[in-house]
Amino acid sequence: MVLRWLSSLFLSACLITSLFAQNKSLTTGEVDNRVNQLLSQMTLEEKIGQMTQIPGGFVRGPEKPEDLIRKGIDGSVLWINDPVEMNRMQHIAVEQTRLHIPILFGLDVIHGYRTIFPAPLAMAASWDPKMAEAAQAVAAKEARADGFAWTFAPMVDIARDPRWGRIIEGSGEDPYLGAAMARAQVRGFQGEDNDLSNPDHVLACVKHFAGYGAADGGRDYDSSYIPEDLMWNVYLPPFKAALDAGVGSLMSAYMDLNDVPATGNRWLLHDVLRQTWGFNGFVVSDAQAIGSLVTHGYARDGSDAALKAMNAGVNMDMASFTYYQNLAKLVKAGQISTAEIDAMVRPILAAKIRLGLFEHPYVEPHSQQVAADPHSAELARTAAQRSMVLLRNEGSLLPLAKSGKYSSIAVIGPLADSGDDQLACGDTLANRIHR
Repeated sequence: MVLRWLSSLFLSACLITSLFAQNKSLTTGEVDNRVNQLLSQMTLEEKIGQMTQIPGGFVRGPEKPEDLIRKGIDGSVLWINDPVEMNRMQHIAVEQTRLHIPILFGLDVIHGYRTIFPAPLAMAASWDPKMAEAAQAVAAKEARADGFAWTFAPMVDIARDPRWGRIIEGSGEDPYLGAAMARAQVRGFQGEDNDLSNPDHVLACVKHFAGYGAADGGRDYDSSYIPEDLMWNVYLPPFKAALDAGVGSLMSAYMDLNDVPATGNRWLLHDVLRQTWGFNGFVVSDAQAIGSLVTHGYARDGSDAALKAMNAGVNMDMASFTYYQNLAKLVKAGQISTAEIDAMVRPILAAKIRLGLFEHPYVEPHSQQVAADPHSAELARTAAQRSMVLLRNEGSLLPLAKSGKYSSIAVIGPLADSGDDQLACGDTLANRIHR
């Protein structure tokens, strides 16, 4: 009996210690010390591995994801939404690599994970930042319960051309409202205290820096030409608001900005973001945007693209493998220093430490249980109510009669019978799977 009691006491003490460790917010000095210890042990290839984001889904890389992870190419994995597969990959990273550095899994959690909220444009129509903050807090809690510690949101691009196909992901045309919603969403994802060790919080990634919503003719990925006064007064304020709220990561835009691609644009990523605003998080490129610097005609080849993106200030290469294939050669040729590589890797490692991934790399998926909280469904209903655009009820047409008055109601348009597209924007993969 005594032995059983002691065993129980020991297990309880371990559980309390584990919970405390999970919720302990490290000081900046403690994080820096751990980062320095890791960097001092890492090879150049392992550092470049942290700067590489592996596509885990429909985009194929040069090798299988698990083979890359065994080599220490385990900065991040995206486009995967199966917690079982994520745990399998994480076991490889933590147990089969030299330094046991965990993977940071990311997903586009734009307006809900299991509990679906109105699209960001609709939530902005509520003019209620507190509601948006609460909605993203629910999304963060549900996503983290399945192992996603990083969301590629909020999207804060100002858009004034209704032809642009991604306008639904942002807050519309007004920089004041856009800034308010940017602050609110970052607080929702990361918490007001920005304590990423909290298991209910995720790392936010504000995107797309910057001017993406001003594409010529509303054509996605087309060039943007923005005078500097409009840049500072219209397109940049929501990003600054997100930074002021403590956002930990940022995504560079794909398109050409005033004839210099945003992902290779040092004025944007260094002069504005780091020098003027003092951002100390990390920048991830948009999908394959570093490799696409060649397509833009801005870089001669992959090596030149890697050099230009590095010099501009991009820490992590999303899915193009341009860093993986070229950075080591550039260092050996003396075109990039190891100190510059270290500076790029530092905030990535710091984010993983702050998120508690070294202590808790695996997940027991339980988003369904989290989503069962009746408060979440009630909040989604409230968000939908506050986001509605009211119509003038001419001729007492509304509410539509349930029977008798109308023999049929037509829903017109190419997406009228597409349930997935009616849910929201194309990047919201989680919404399509967990609806």
